[in-house]
Amino acid sequence: MTGERATGERELLTGWGRTPHSAATVARPSSPDELAMAAKAAGARGAIARGLGRSYGDQAMNAGGLVVDATRVSGLLELDQRAGTARVLAGTSLKDLLHEIVPLGWFVHVTPGTSNVTVGGAIANDVHGKGHHATGSFGAHVRSMVLAQPDGTRRVLTAGDTPREFWATCGGMGLTGTVIEATIGLRPIETSLLKVDSDRVPDFDTLLDLLVEGGRTHRYSVAWVDVLAKGRSLGRAVLDQGDFAALDDLSPRDRRRRDPLAYRPLPAAPSLPVAPNALLNRATITAFNELWYRKAPRRRRGHLHTIDGFWYPLDAIDSWPRMYGPRGFLQWQCLVPFGAERTLRRIVEAVAHHPAPSFGLVLKYFGDANPGPMSFPHPGWTFTID
Repeated sequence: MTGERATGERELLTGWGRTPHSAATVARPSSPDELAMAAKAAGARGAIARGLGRSYGDQAMNAGGLVVDATRVSGLLELDQRAGTARVLAGTSLKDLLHEIVPLGWFVHVTPGTSNVTVGGAIANDVHGKGHHATGSFGAHVRSMVLAQPDGTRRVLTAGDTPREFWATCGGMGLTGTVIEATIGLRPIETSLLKVDSDRVPDFDTLLDLLVEGGRTHRYSVAWVDVLAKGRSLGRAVLDQGDFAALDDLSPRDRRRRDPLAYRPLPAAPSLPVAPNALLNRATITAFNELWYRKAPRRRRGHLHTIDGFWYPLDAIDSWPRMYGPRGFLQWQCLVPFGAERTLRRIVEAVAHHPAPSFGLVLKYFGDANPGPMSFPHPGWTFTID
């Protein structure tokens, strides 16, 4: 590597929550070979790989050190439709990958709530989504990966041949090296639409019952919880559960039957200005939460959602963190094991009475953990609060 890519330039970086900030030297390699060798330019502070910066915290930052931006090393290298796998470069975003594979009848097994994450970042964070109870986390569907070590040498890792290194990398936050490429498993789909059941849930106990019951028949489930509701309405929620629609689920008169695998992301909304800190307060957030809850259907079965409408609604507003104001925001996530539902309820009660209001709490539940020592999901309930 020579020139700018070898030394990079010093930049101020932040996570998706826009806090904290730190300065680092950023290198932007443009080929797999350059990406593999980038860490050799690191000094005493070492190097860390970075994707599209959607992590809320500081795991893709390295104050005073070297950050290797992998987003220029992207692209689908091979789609094996017989095996149901895709070999992709680490800087490939899920958005770009879906544009390639959805029209051909494929989808990733695991996706978080944004498509603006790279495959390398999805491995490093071992991301989970709305279907962990059915499909596990991202690492469970990685067939193999090429990992560059600090001296530039590369190793092929698989769960079968190199299990310790493989699982230390899945969820390892980039600490084992830089992922160069990966082969991931895909799931076949008949349409690009999801068949969703929605419920407006009156209280927390009912919500937990519906999640467990629905998990037996739905691959994907997620609940938005109004964390400002109290008393008998504590934990009231909007619950969505579903899976991809089969072709037979589309009415013969539905025009989408003509091109059932069409993938059309939501149109981008105008960029938002940075909101004043005073905009978000208990009064405004209470009003928003009430509107969000009341607009949801009381009980609706089998309605069709697009991929972006179900998973990525906020991708259309790429600048939405600005609504939290110039100081940014933090995201808190916890895991409560099954059998500790009383603790789960106490958390909801504590948040409802806390002076810092939130737009809502996202509740999902996890299935079996994978062998990754730093992977977050384990059997139980998980809350996410901004």
